[in-house]
Amino acid sequence: MHSLLRIRRSYSQIEDRSELAGRRIAQPVRKVSVVTVLENPYVGRYVEDLSPLIEASVDLGKHMARMALDALGPHKAQGYGKGGLVGLLGEAEHASALLTTAYANPIREAIGGGKAWISSMVKQASPGAAIDIPMNHIDDVYVRSHYDGVTLALQDTPMPDEIAIIFCMVSGARLNARVGGLTHEEVARRA
Repeated sequence: MHSLLRIRRSYSQIEDRSELAGRRIAQPVRKVSVVTVLENPYVGRYVEDLSPLIEASVDLGKHMARMALDALGPHKAQGYGKGGLVGLLGEAEHASALLTTAYANPIREAIGGGKAWISSMVKQASPGAAIDIPMNHIDDVYVRSHYDGVTLALQDTPMPDEIAIIFCMVSGARLNARVGGLTHEEVARRA
């Protein structure tokens, strides 16, 4: 890991879902969330140039790609999203600097795709605050069936001097998605 970033702890959450509203599907949809909690190197002070965080985020992206793929297991990613929580002694901009394309490209490389932008959400928060991570299809944002999200709240995260970076992936569409539009299969045929 880049010397600017010091990991304090990490989390992985896995949800396998195969039934909703009385309808059961044969292949469960797996939704994973991975979180890396970092010591904020800019805590309590204003720093004009955040490019060192952007540069350091490349290693963070590689690290979190491994975490996410481990959690996804045998499933293939069809959707993704990212986000960050910054403790009260930092700025939301600190998480934003860690979530740019520099962070995302190693994840795209690891999953073997990812042409679409990655939805994101950042905010400054107290420990235990909830965050909603928006998700979309990995290759085309117009695949409506993959508009989804993950809500996370971690009891001790973020502490005032921390940044929690979050990456989420899902192996399929929302269960019972039926509002029409472009499909995952149509996007896959174009590739």
